[in-house]
Amino acid sequence: MPEQPHLFSPLKIRNLVLRNRIGVSPMCQYSSEDGFVNDWHFAHLGSRAVGGAGLVMMEATNVSPEGRITPACTGLWKDAHIEPLWRITDFIKKQGAAAGVQLGHAGRKASMQKPWEGGKRLSKDQGGWETLAPSALPFSPELEPPKEMSGADIQKFIADFVSAAERAVRAGFQIIELHGAHGYLLHEFLSPLSNKRADSYGGSLENRCRLTLEIAGKIRKVIPQEIVLGARLSCVDWLEGGITIDDSAHLAQELKKRGVDFIDCSSGFISAAAKSPFAPGFQVPFAKEIREKTGILTCAVGLITEAEQADGIIRSGGADMVFLARAMLRDPYWPIHAAQKLNQKAEIPPQYLRGY
Repeated sequence: MPEQPHLFSPLKIRNLVLRNRIGVSPMCQYSSEDGFVNDWHFAHLGSRAVGGAGLVMMEATNVSPEGRITPACTGLWKDAHIEPLWRITDFIKKQGAAAGVQLGHAGRKASMQKPWEGGKRLSKDQGGWETLAPSALPFSPELEPPKEMSGADIQKFIADFVSAAERAVRAGFQIIELHGAHGYLLHEFLSPLSNKRADSYGGSLENRCRLTLEIAGKIRKVIPQEIVLGARLSCVDWLEGGITIDDSAHLAQELKKRGVDFIDCSSGFISAAAKSPFAPGFQVPFAKEIREKTGILTCAVGLITEAEQADGIIRSGGADMVFLARAMLRDPYWPIHAAQKLNQKAEIPPQYLRGY
């Protein structure tokens, strides 16, 4: 009988073998200009690859300019964005990690200030722009309603997503994740709380899933077979009448049929009224349930901070991989330190060996 996987056992997805089951979660840095990455992104992402992670995910990277959360968010809406990204992905891979990117569109949560500048909606005079959503419903009462997307808007969005995925491959990314969580545009289409459309993209669960499934299917057809495709979902909305875990399991099953390889299981943020019950590992049950119901690989994320906690999630079958966010901001070398705590082989760069 094969040994149960643990945190530092390899994970094979398609032809890609991750050296361990620790991923650096996509985390916005709000440090770009016109969507371009720079030395900050190189240092931020590169140091986490040096630190021993199996997968380093680039922050939410936007498929169009109006899809940015802030004017300082990264993008892949034009070919010129590719070259500076290649420098980063090449370095990540040379350190033994895999390079991934999360593609998304902020929808009605776009056109905001940087968090440390207040996080408020930008006016047109401040460089803001009109936001888009499936329905003209604001994220919170104090915000102006977004523009309800037309059929033409939706078709442009699909094309933008597919083009961005093709650029991601050319930029050297081995994993592409679709951002269908946290109240951004794909999540807005999925949730009945934000989608009140009467056409084929609204109403029933089947219709609300249509856009995400169309995008996943089209991307799978245009990217090489060896490229891993995943999706981050808000598995529940934490509000009455919102997405349930059964809804998310159904969507995960349909995504699997279209060639999606893993589900990154998050939750919440569809509305300012939603309150998530933050606690260590509070989203792990979603990863476990989707994994068991569909057979698709899952990633657990959310207040995973301790080596023993992360290892326990893998050993118990709670998920196939863990993603860490804030813990990685505090300690880029978290995987090395976790390996030492768990008496596993640490991937220490030779340049740093004398420090250990």
